[in-house]
Amino acid sequence: MKKWLTLIPLVGISLLSCEKLLPPTPADNEVLDGPMDGLSPTQLQIFLEGDEAFADIFSPQTGLGPIFVATSCAGCHVGDGKGHPFTTLTRFGNYTNGQFDHLLHLGGGQLQNRAIPGYTAETLPPEATGISRFTPPAVTGLGLLAAVPDETLLALADPDDVNEDGISGRVNYIHPPSFFIPSGWHYSDAQGRYIGRFGKKAAAVDLLHQTVNAYKQDMGITSDFDLQEPINYAVASHPTDPVADPELPAATVQSVVFYLRTLKAPVPRSQHDPQVAQGRQLFMDIQCGKCHVPTMKTGVSDIKALSEIEFHPYTDLLLHDMGAALDDGYTEGSAGTAEWRTPPLWGLGLSANAQGGSIFLLHDGRARSIEEAVLLHGGEAENSRNAFQQLSVQERNAIIQFLESL
Repeated sequence: MKKWLTLIPLVGISLLSCEKLLPPTPADNEVLDGPMDGLSPTQLQIFLEGDEAFADIFSPQTGLGPIFVATSCAGCHVGDGKGHPFTTLTRFGNYTNGQFDHLLHLGGGQLQNRAIPGYTAETLPPEATGISRFTPPAVTGLGLLAAVPDETLLALADPDDVNEDGISGRVNYIHPPSFFIPSGWHYSDAQGRYIGRFGKKAAAVDLLHQTVNAYKQDMGITSDFDLQEPINYAVASHPTDPVADPELPAATVQSVVFYLRTLKAPVPRSQHDPQVAQGRQLFMDIQCGKCHVPTMKTGVSDIKALSEIEFHPYTDLLLHDMGAALDDGYTEGSAGTAEWRTPPLWGLGLSANAQGGSIFLLHDGRARSIEEAVLLHGGEAENSRNAFQQLSVQERNAIIQFLESL
């Protein structure tokens, strides 16, 4: 007994020493990961299960491949942030005489550039004329974006530029997968298509659609929702993965979807800084807020923490023509080759944390700074870009500081 009493002070000293050696816990606005407020204990448990599944690293024995791009979800979204050029996806197809062919019979629309031992990775077929590179986006706050009713997006859309402001954002109508179950606030068109809102061209209708596609196209992982393995048609005509399908049960996929739905929104920083306030006003003055809409509101949700919440993503989730410089000759759904969904700007200032200390912006990561990304805007954003260029150096820096605060 005396020995234990002697050890207790030593243990306390040891713990205190470790506390001094450990780095301080980062502030909530310095990291992207973490659950949103208001989740119940049961919901937090599902969140943690989804978090663990999101970080799972697949191997050939657990179904990876046989052709793939990444080995885990977290491998492309470090800390739930943006991807790096090393994790960028290649999409391809053929655009001829106004018609786009995703070349599915040749392995399109996504290139799987890696393969497990004994298999052959894909290479771009010579028929590919529209080739684009997609940098993985940050995944925080997606549940709020998913909970915005279609009615809101349709109200923001102005495909014919009726108000004559030069901005003609529109929704991307997508043929949904067989497992898609519409909510009461989903709208479909006469062809049975639904509004897409996730992905660089808004080609995924909801987070389940996006997640199932990512498991299959990025990791070669089949699930109860999609049993078809990716095939390298240059060397085979049928699936040859040795692991029985499905390689992932529906429950695991749903836990990851719940995790994505309940990740917190990025928390802004330095909001009371005078230069940030000036930059925010200038951002609106030069009409950047026409597409990067500051505020949205969710509808009624099955998750109370997501229900009727006002939030600030700086996006309208619509497609906009961004001009010739950003026309990759590739498209998805009803989007044009120069049309891209407005990316949310929240969390922009933390991008470098997940991208190796540097930033890689726009859909393909070509812009190495916020200013370069702005200057590559064309098409509907041309007037705002020109207005940005006409600002003083101090004013441009204020806008950049504002964007870095998001």
